[in-house]
Amino acid sequence: MDAVLATQDLVRVLLVEDDAGDALLVEALLAEVAAPIRLTRAQTVREAVRLLAGQDCVLLDLGLPDASGLEAVRQLEAAGGGEVAVVVLTGLADEQQGIAAVAAGAQDYLVKGQVDGDLLTRVIRYAVERVRSEEIQRQLHEERVYAAEKARLERGLLPSPVLSDDRLRVVPQYRPGRQRMQLGGDFYDVVQVEDGTVHVMIGDVCGHGPDEAALGVHLRVAWRALVLAGRPLDEVLSTMQRVLLHERHLDGLFATVCVLSVAPDRRTAELRLAGHPPPVVLTPAGPGLLSAPTGVPLGVRATATWASATVELGERWSVVLYTDGLIEGRMGETAERLGVDRLVELVGELAEGGPDWRATLLDDLIQRARALNQGDLVDDVAALLVSRVDGDAPGAAAPRG
Repeated sequence: MDAVLATQDLVRVLLVEDDAGDALLVEALLAEVAAPIRLTRAQTVREAVRLLAGQDCVLLDLGLPDASGLEAVRQLEAAGGGEVAVVVLTGLADEQQGIAAVAAGAQDYLVKGQVDGDLLTRVIRYAVERVRSEEIQRQLHEERVYAAEKARLERGLLPSPVLSDDRLRVVPQYRPGRQRMQLGGDFYDVVQVEDGTVHVMIGDVCGHGPDEAALGVHLRVAWRALVLAGRPLDEVLSTMQRVLLHERHLDGLFATVCVLSVAPDRRTAELRLAGHPPPVVLTPAGPGLLSAPTGVPLGVRATATWASATVELGERWSVVLYTDGLIEGRMGETAERLGVDRLVELVGELAEGGPDWRATLLDDLIQRARALNQGDLVDDVAALLVSRVDGDAPGAAAPRG
């Protein structure tokens, strides 16, 4: 909706009146006060519906040949979608109909013969502003409802870690893509189980919107529940696939998942990839990729298995898990994507940024990807930085990893 009209802004008014004499009277009243109103006339409701587009207000006689009384109000309200003000014109004997018309949705009513130019102009302007104010309030209400729903879904997609080992530090990050009003299906979780293993998971449901986000919540909650129950990871992934197949609203919808299970000694981990890009690892030797066989995404096949690989982490390390929105941005004006190899280089560069590099790494990484893409990334980005930090000297610059 436009901002509130200034006093001299032109108002477009559709006069729906079959009586030529009454129509001339309205024109004369407006001309008398030089009202900044552009008047268009229709003689029937059917004709008025055709001329309604672009109008700010309708002046409606309640006695028309093809619709009378409240039926005319209802038809024009429906045709205008609630965005065009309606002011009804009644005779002296029909003033109760005017009151009933306001109750039915009209903004105001006027009694013929009791109106001058100033009153007519003022009522038209007030009616237009009332409609615009109501539309703004409606939009604000929808925004508040949407924001509350978005917050609930994000809490389901991006939970707090279940982690008690102070040797490990987890830094999460989530950034919406270019479609900021659409929720993505990116999700992550971190759970430490009784034997000390820390399971780190990140996933991505293809597509955007509340349905995909809700599906991501289903998958994330299922993962956490099964991991806390101590179920084997192969069973966890198979169950997540069953949940996806049952809950997805579109055939062919799939999700990619990466699970890194860090052993209690924090030196090794088991890595499983279900169609997901591999994590980046950073050790004193430099940055690289953690490698494991890449299985199919969840939902592509009715039955599937996902092989694991044991990866060496060492004494000091950091691992970046991310969704593919981070690596699908373009490199400047070219068609080349950022990709995993360039991502590894960026992680290595940013890890040289001083003693607090872990706190800012993910944010800096996304900003660099945006800069290379020359604008917002199209897709949402979720990322986790998991680090083994025991032995760091307070306030000292930590070596890479």
